[in-house]
Amino acid sequence: MSEKQELMNIRDLSVEYTTRLGQVSAVDHVSFDIHKGEILGLVGESGCGKSTMGKALMRMIQPPGKITTGQIIFDGEDIMTFDQNQMRDFRGNKVSMIFQDPMTSLNPVQRVDEHVIEAIQVHEPETKADTALGRAQTLIQKLGIQKRRMNSYPHQLSGGMRQRVMVGLGLVLNANLIIADEATTSLDVIVEAKLADQLRDIREEFGVSLLVITHNIALVAELSDRVAVMYAGHVVEIGDVEPIFDEPLHPYTKGLLDSIPNIKLNEKEELYKMPGEPPNLTHPPSGCRFHPRCPLAMPICSNQEPPLKEVSPGRLVKCWLFSEHAKKAYPGVEV
Repeated sequence: MSEKQELMNIRDLSVEYTTRLGQVSAVDHVSFDIHKGEILGLVGESGCGKSTMGKALMRMIQPPGKITTGQIIFDGEDIMTFDQNQMRDFRGNKVSMIFQDPMTSLNPVQRVDEHVIEAIQVHEPETKADTALGRAQTLIQKLGIQKRRMNSYPHQLSGGMRQRVMVGLGLVLNANLIIADEATTSLDVIVEAKLADQLRDIREEFGVSLLVITHNIALVAELSDRVAVMYAGHVVEIGDVEPIFDEPLHPYTKGLLDSIPNIKLNEKEELYKMPGEPPNLTHPPSGCRFHPRCPLAMPICSNQEPPLKEVSPGRLVKCWLFSEHAKKAYPGVEV
């Protein structure tokens, strides 16, 4: 992969939630980078911390949750040091978010044009309503929504249209990074494919970076340049999409990909089912969090947490299989 400029650096980020059963480590000392102009897919099972990660990158974690450690460095500035006024300017102008369900994110008593004009004038109070309306109309039409729909309320739009309005709200202030949190979950397959095409076009036209948070592996394969795989609050593998899908290195990544239905399977073959269940994050396993479910677990896996190690340029894996311990546990086997 050619050398790319970094837009955001996440370093040692942790998020905890206080519950009646104890502290939940939803994101645990996670580090990765987002490059300028790339689409990065963040995938994993439900409850692995994906959505929490997306909200943390905009400092939108609300009590009983809190960011306990880490840095979020955007264009050289650590936003963890920003006050509320700086964060208000940062959200929307620099980073914006497309939420999972646009029907609950859009104001039901505001028309489409009012949503977009409000977003502009809150961040750019000097912009007049007519100018803001013109910008809104131009952008909405670029996203394939007819001009007359500017006067519609959210309930009068289809699910795909509402999601495109959310994309428009993310773009209207020329944000550098858009975080799409399960943005296609409520859409049918055809509308999902159209939205994926639009996200690609948006990256090309506006030069923005996209963090696509999803459990839809097929969407990541089609849309993303790189993928980060998350398990139980940890990022366990990062790399370019094609190498990861062709040859997954972490046992969890391999199990995740093997669990995808495949029409090429013989009718007598059973779909792979990953053994065990995701851990309870109030009392996560010691060592590697995947070791209770891992078919290749070694003694060290239950005692020590592996580092996120670069095993080839741009390819990082959090697994003891890529260490001297594996050579001792599996002599003569290349891992």
